[in-house]
Amino acid sequence: MTPNKSRRPPKKKSNKTLFLAIGIIAIIIVGVAAFAMLGQGKQTANPSTSPTSTPVPSTSPTATQVLLQTTAGNITLELRSDKPITTANFVNLVNKGVYDGTIFHRVIAGFMIQGGENDSANVAKINDEIGSNNRNLQYTIAMAKTSVPNSATSEFFINVVDNGNNVVDQAGTKFDAVYTVFGKVIAGQSVVDAIANAPVTSNAYEHNSTPINPVTVIKATILS
Repeated sequence: MTPNKSRRPPKKKSNKTLFLAIGIIAIIIVGVAAFAMLGQGKQTANPSTSPTSTPVPSTSPTATQVLLQTTAGNITLELRSDKPITTANFVNLVNKGVYDGTIFHRVIAGFMIQGGENDSANVAKINDEIGSNNRNLQYTIAMAKTSVPNSATSEFFINVVDNGNNVVDQAGTKFDAVYTVFGKVIAGQSVVDAIANAPVTSNAYEHNSTPINPVTVIKATILS
């Protein structure tokens, strides 16, 4: 019995279906390969952002910098933009020449050096700017003040070591909760160390903190 030709696909049509299937498979393979290559390209251009330790902040090219020319050498400061009241006050005093001719009148090795005292200048008190990121780390600059809040004027100090949560003031409060840090030394750290380690003598208020040959700020200048 001859098979019913209507139920048997023509051989020619069968070949077309086979070629079509092969073509579709080839397109899928090429597409998968292209997608894989594209994915590899993206991974190379965008490295993994897996959690790592917090990087050390780099020096900002747009931050305000101040040069302190002293009799012991130059000290360059970089001021923080997130402490606007304190930074603006310091910049204003620099521009007015308040710091020119002043001395580092209180220096303690392994602690800090303090300067900016100018009895001839009438400087208004400014508000504290403590915040959660206030850290008295080594070579940071902070405003000196009394134990009364918002009492800083022109005096400042540079931390020679990390005085953050490890040191307390006369009232027993940690430094980071009291003294506004508004910048850091970015050049002249050796000058800071030399001032801190210079010979000192006692005064009526404190044992061994008055420099015998105090270092003078010849000129304070805004660099940028």
